[in-house]
Amino acid sequence: MTGIMGLSKKNNFVLAIRDTDVVAAALREALAEASPEERPGLERAAALVESTAAITETQLRARWVRARLAAVGFTGDIASVSAVKALRQAEPMLSLLAAVQLQKEAVAHTD
Repeated sequence: MTGIMGLSKKNNFVLAIRDTDVVAAALREALAEASPEERPGLERAAALVESTAAITETQLRARWVRARLAAVGFTGDIASVSAVKALRQAEPMLSLLAAVQLQKEAVAHTD
């Protein structure tokens, strides 16, 4: 995921869009029609989609924050003021309040 819908200076909500149910349905359909050679790979893909679907929206946002920080080369403490600054550098439309809220989620949900 490269961006999260709802980011702007005028609002502080973050809407995570997930379509794992659509992907899971497509994989189930592919599995139903798969040759024996294709089945192991499709079964592995289905398992990955199921495990990803089990992740909460808060965990998803925390992963997004860490990915955005990595994208700007931030390697410091996620709980620091520098992390908020780096997050806002990565996402200029992010308000300070939203950046702090997202930072708190990232700190609370370390992988």
